[in-house]
Formats: sequence, C-alpha cells, structure tokens
Amino acid sequence: MNRNNFANWEAPASWLKISSLECHTGGEPLRIITSGFPVLKGATILEMRRDCATNYDHLRTALMFEPRGHADMYGCIITPAERADSDFGVLFLHNEGYSTMCGHAIIALTRAAIEAGVVEKCEPVTALRIDVPAGQIQAYAEIEQGEIQRIYFDNVASFVLDADAEIEVPGLGRVRYTLAYGGAFYAYVDAPSIGLSLQAENHSQIIDAGRRIKQAVQASRSITHPFQADLGFLYGTIFSAPTQTPGVHSRNVCIFAEGELDRSPTGSGVAGQAAILHAQGALPLNQKIVIESILGSQFQVSAVSTLSYGAHHAVIPRVEGNAHIVGKSCFYLDPSDPLQHGFIFR
Repeated sequence: MNRNNFANWEAPASWLKISSLECHTGGEPLRIITSGFPVLKGATILEMRRDCATNYDHLRTALMFEPRGHADMYGCIITPAERADSDFGVLFLHNEGYSTMCGHAIIALTRAAIEAGVVEKCEPVTALRIDVPAGQIQAYAEIEQGEIQRIYFDNVASFVLDADAEIEVPGLGRVRYTLAYGGAFYAYVDAPSIGLSLQAENHSQIIDAGRRIKQAVQASRSITHPFQADLGFLYGTIFSAPTQTPGVHSRNVCIFAEGELDRSPTGSGVAGQAAILHAQGALPLNQKIVIESILGSQFQVSAVSTLSYGAHHAVIPRVEGNAHIVGKSCFYLDPSDPLQHGFIFR
C-alpha cells in the first residue's frame, strides 16, 4: 500500500467537518451526508426543508458547488422519520435548492441503508419506508444469500396535469409538452418534434433547450399541487425519444433545477412518464417497460395500481434500478476561506 505523510494532516478542531457516503445510480451521483450537518427543526419533512433553506442553505452550496461538488452534483440529508411506521426521512439537495422527490436517491439509499445496517436485512425481501417531501416511499430489496439482487420502490401518486400544452420558447419556437407529476412536476417534450438529438455528445444543446423550456413554462403558468403548496412548482424538462437499444421503450433525458443533466433515467421522471402512458392507454397496469438514460443506464417502470388523487386520476408507479457505493468523503469548512460556501459555473 502506498501511503505518505500527507495522510497525517489534521484539521483544526474549530473547523466544521461534514462526512458523507458517495454513491451513484445509473451514473447520477448521490452524496449522503452522514455526520456534521446541523439538526433540522420541524415535525415534517417539508418543515425541515424550510428550516434548511432558511438557516443552512450555505451548507447546501458548500456541499453541492465547487470545489467540493460541481454544477451537476446531487446529495441528501438523513432526517428523523415523519411517520410512525417510517424508517427514516430524507431531504434532497441540488444546485438550485431542494427536491421534493428523487428516485435515483431512493434506490441508492435502499442499498446503503441495508448494507450499513440502518435497517435489518431480511431475506427474501427487505422493505423500507422512507419519508420524503412528496410523501412516504415504499422501497424494497430482494436478497439472496445475503446479497442484494434487485432494488425497486413504489412511488407517490403520479398523474397528468395537462396532457396537451403548447408554449412559445425563445430560440425553439412553438413547443408542445405534457405536464405531469411523479413526485415533482416536469414538462415532457418529444425530442424529435423540436429536432433535438438525445445523444451524449449533444449534452450542451440538451441542457440549453431544457432550461429554455422550463423558463418559458414557469413564466406562462402557475402549477398547483392538489394538497401541498410547497410541491407546486416546475422542477424540470424531460425529453423523450425512441431508441435503438433492443428491449428498451425509450430514452429519457431530464434537465432539472438550474440546468442539471440527470445521468440516470430519472426516477420521478419515469414515474411521471408511466402516468402519461397509462392515461394514453399505452401502459396497462403491471406491464413493465425499460427506459434508458443519456448514458444508456436503465430503469424499469410499471404502473401497479390506480387511485383518485384530489381531482386527478393517478397511478402508483414502481421503479427499479441499481446503485453502487463509490467512496466516503470528509469535508472541512475553513472559516478564513473566502470560497468556503462554494461557487458554481453553469
């Protein structure tokens, strides 16, 4: 083993130290904060979200922005459970603020929670209940001979808010979109209809188009969640297109927050896609489809049940994917560092 004296460096005791577990799901990063973050106040996840945004947003930027992160970084804070039957709660972080739901994070958290002993490992299936801003998520891991074989979760009620909308977008012209909710609201756009390639080498153009569409939709309409005002906002734009990959239904590329490009197929995004396809009669209950990301990583999604959700006909989507642990990190905030709270270029 190659070790040198640089490993002997120690931070002054007065510096804030924040530790994390580093993961990815289908290429999309997840930084799980494991220690050092202040305890958030509130009886619900939404109340804790407000407390974090009001009092500790400088720590979000410190952990998501450069030099500790980057413009497409994603993370989460573990909180006490909101509900008596939940295992824990989670607050999601990104370059713009705080997500309401995140499927790729749920998949990574399920693996990490089981492997770290946060919940007891049970064969053949370990079930978790996780409180998120959008509600309670039921997550599952199938286990064989002590090893996780499959991870999937049942999402919150997902529905179509506007099946046929159109907006004038600077630089793109008239753009047709569907507005749907899968734990967050997205504007879904058929990429070929605007001449947009979803190949990885076209990522800059995809980000630009996604930001333009999001800004135009936000400026043109209000978005209301049936029950929680805090959930009523447009989170991003999702582009869909056919793919040549055998056995794959389509490719999804999500541009969310402040121009972040999701490396995964987007868990809450494919949940909204399931709601759209079910409403169109193209996805019967319990029929599984595979959706790929800009990297070719895959999520499997189905609609497992229907329900009324306020005035909306909704489905409960089931999303399956895989996650990997890639490291542990320890970050320090030097009070004399003028860039201690981070910076970002997008």
